[in-house]
Amino acid sequence: MSHPDVPYPQGPGPDFGGLPAELTEFTTARTLILPVPYDGTTSYVPGTRRGPAAILTASQNVELYDEELESSPCDTGIHTLPELDISDEGPEATVRRVEEASRWAMSHGKFVIMLGGEHSLTPGAVRAARERWPDLSVLQIDAHADLRDTYRDTPFSHACAMRRVRESCPLVQLGIRNLSAEEHAWVKQERIELGWGSTRKDQARWDHLLSTLSPNVYLTIDLDGFDPSICPGVGTPEPGGILWEEGLSILKRVFAERNVVAADVMELCPLAGDIRSDFLAAKLVYKLVGYRQSTV
Repeated sequence: MSHPDVPYPQGPGPDFGGLPAELTEFTTARTLILPVPYDGTTSYVPGTRRGPAAILTASQNVELYDEELESSPCDTGIHTLPELDISDEGPEATVRRVEEASRWAMSHGKFVIMLGGEHSLTPGAVRAARERWPDLSVLQIDAHADLRDTYRDTPFSHACAMRRVRESCPLVQLGIRNLSAEEHAWVKQERIELGWGSTRKDQARWDHLLSTLSPNVYLTIDLDGFDPSICPGVGTPEPGGILWEEGLSILKRVFAERNVVAADVMELCPLAGDIRSDFLAAKLVYKLVGYRQSTV
């Protein structure tokens, strides 16, 4: 169902979960879904522009009762906004457009989940969130550090997303398994402690990193943070990733111990004939809704 005040063109599209109308009303829904189909700076396999639609389609086959939470998170209402009409002016303008749309969505006091699209979009949403929550920090789950200063002649590439985030607020990175020599040198220079994927079994190390999060947290999940054995549908899969139960354990803890103010699930690159990743992403988004609503 469209909302008359959405500050960008609206079009038809599937609602998250295929919910009945009374659970999708904008005024009463506690969660807003913001789909942003974009892969303008993708450097390997394109296709993340199709990610939001694939998540929404898969979500209509997710069981709405959550056995872990012993509830149906959708009962608190989930309103799906129309896809963001992406600017043709380039990546910087696109990030700015995401910032404007996120600012509008967050202004209504709801839990906003952006569906990507590539990770270059996240800094725009983070900037909007930090305006509302000045003590914001960001938790990134990802295979890639995304800490380049520029990549392919733009500082707004997906490969620079977390460098731009760090310019706004503190950042905790978990599951990292790939970075460039340039990034590694900068990490050492800045004395940044990364949560390497190879240390994910080191509970004390990741506990320490999570303890540095501020009271208000923006959560950004690149789906390649998960192991490709369970989520192969990403542009640049990296072996050695987080498994489903491990990921949920981290997320449940963060939602319980911090105020997660907004989130995104990014970089789904749908694979023809293989719906595993689409369904995992949809289930993950629904888990975020459930964890959030169980703490408010």
